[in-house]
Amino acid sequence: MTASTLVTGGAGYIGAHTVRALRAADRPVVVLDTLELSTADAVLGADLVVGDIADEALVESVCRDHDVDTIVHFAAYKNVGESMAEPSKYFRNNVDGTVHLLDAAARAGVGQLVFSSSCSVYGTPDHVPVDESQRIAPESVYAETKAIVERVLHWYGVVHGLRSVSLRYFNAAGASFDSRIGEDWTYALNLIPVAIRALLTDGPPLQVFGTDYPTPDGTCVRDYIHVDDLAGAHIAAIDHLAGGGETTAVNVGTGVGSSVKQVLDGIEAVAGRPVPHELAPRRAGDPSSTYADTARAGTVLGWEPRYGLDEILDTAFRWHQQQYATTG
Repeated sequence: MTASTLVTGGAGYIGAHTVRALRAADRPVVVLDTLELSTADAVLGADLVVGDIADEALVESVCRDHDVDTIVHFAAYKNVGESMAEPSKYFRNNVDGTVHLLDAAARAGVGQLVFSSSCSVYGTPDHVPVDESQRIAPESVYAETKAIVERVLHWYGVVHGLRSVSLRYFNAAGASFDSRIGEDWTYALNLIPVAIRALLTDGPPLQVFGTDYPTPDGTCVRDYIHVDDLAGAHIAAIDHLAGGGETTAVNVGTGVGSSVKQVLDGIEAVAGRPVPHELAPRRAGDPSSTYADTARAGTVLGWEPRYGLDEILDTAFRWHQQQYATTG
């Protein structure tokens, strides 16, 4: 049997795109997902086991039955605001759940893992672009769970020989180019899906938090990376580990910052009409500008992004427009 990759949370937004990319590359995949915040349709027919990462017996069985040698671990809660209101939910699932997953994987002989981490582990960066040498200083429970799991992975490497790559994403965005999968705006809190929802529906206008930042147009600047590029980064990380690569953490972004105003102007250009929005005061804890130094991703993983903001906004708008026309 050819070794498989287990993708936890593989029915979620980034997970589903990664599962699709792995299958397109003829790599055997099995998905483990609770379907709490996703649907089975998102895996497009891939092998799917409905279950929880904390179920060690299930995880061990799946790993043995499918001859899993690598895990790509997405399964986690990711709502920053909710994490501050319900910290126990995040520590139990994101941290304790991951420990259960790792223990089961170790018993099944899995030696490699790619972890869905986040640039939020840096908190407010000391300088931009943000490189991997910057201090880890989380400013939310969600970000803290990502930082803790990175440390857990280090020690599982020391104790069990598990080698891992922690991918510190910047702002994942966009949808597949054929509009088959994308981000469900029901759960989305990120700028692009929320802005498109404000444009397509009769819902409330978008809130633009802060217009007096020290940026060229006064709005926050972020690094938006196309979800298909992120999927490619996971495959590059798997290949790094398969080739004997050591445990490491790598930023995954474009290295280009785009302001809120630039994003709204871009959506307007794609849609042909403006995004309804209101100006609001700054939110506490929002850095004025953050974007990635991507040099390490190129050097260590041999990866670089292919797409920019134009492709992100075009694919996102077409996906959401199609979904809204179908489901309302």
